[in-house]
Amino acid sequence: MSAGQDIARAIDALRRGWPVGVGTSRFLAVETADDASLAAFDGGERADLVISGPRAVTLKLANQLDGTPTGPVHILRSPWIDLNEALAIADPSRDLATPMKGPFRTAPIAEPAAAQAALQLARLAGLLPAFFIRSGAADLQLDAEAVLAFNEADTLSIASRARLPVAAAERAEIIAFRSDLDATEHVALLIGDPDGAPPLVRLHSECLTGDILGSLKCDCGPQLQGALAAIAASGWGLLLYLRQEGRGIGLINKLRAYALQDQGFDTVDANLRLGFAEDERDFQVAAAMLRLLGQQRIRLLTNNPAKAEALQAAGIEVAERVPLQIAPNPHNTAYLDTKKRRSGHQL
Repeated sequence: MSAGQDIARAIDALRRGWPVGVGTSRFLAVETADDASLAAFDGGERADLVISGPRAVTLKLANQLDGTPTGPVHILRSPWIDLNEALAIADPSRDLATPMKGPFRTAPIAEPAAAQAALQLARLAGLLPAFFIRSGAADLQLDAEAVLAFNEADTLSIASRARLPVAAAERAEIIAFRSDLDATEHVALLIGDPDGAPPLVRLHSECLTGDILGSLKCDCGPQLQGALAAIAASGWGLLLYLRQEGRGIGLINKLRAYALQDQGFDTVDANLRLGFAEDERDFQVAAAMLRLLGQQRIRLLTNNPAKAEALQAAGIEVAERVPLQIAPNPHNTAYLDTKKRRSGHQL
């Protein structure tokens, strides 16, 4: 069985509340555990906890060096840390409503690579990065280095394509991509006829709330429509619709970030409090899609220089960065300001 298939099985297991083994440790996701599964996991002794560096910084359990959160943090499980308390440790939405008991005691991570791999699996599963941990094997066992080295882009392939007239351009084709990692498909919309010139390309990360429901909290919906119009006006190009909701943390965690924003935290701090990096997206997937479509040199429609840098690092030449200007509304002004001030977005 391939590493991708093992990882897909591990993601499914974690979502179902089943433990997985990495290295010489086994992990049970805090978010999907229940009293019965935790009791079985504990066995004759209480399992400890491991959480991500950013979450540990929020809980004052780790030092923050030069603004960069530490790696995984091992919390020794005191008798009063039951499942409900573990959920409070994992979920920042409870921070204001449920003060922590504490104090918490930490210990060195015995297998840093295994803990980091487990946290990576949590992100891929759309779960909070927090686990019960103990030594021993599980029914499903993974190699830590294989998990950390696995790249979805390496297994990407074109699954299907068809003509798709859209409102912005009647002459368009939709291309679906599939990887070994999970059943989520990335999509490209090719607009117009390739003419040998570098295509105008937009990388658009999936946003259910903005693209479908018309959320005013972000600018994703207007950006999607503006990008389609700009590509059509340019003659030809590609919109890559990447299934990386919430900057790669998943829909449920994005909604948790929304709840934290309602408490006064900006987009960046909300992600960090959840235990994630500011941006968890993997643009190597976009580079792989472009290569499969035969496009190694592009014009990139974005206000985010990091996207251009990521594509360049993945071997795609960005001949020009083309800004995409969208008018703000009263609900997303602070969000747009955060993108400029803390994430380096620019026109």
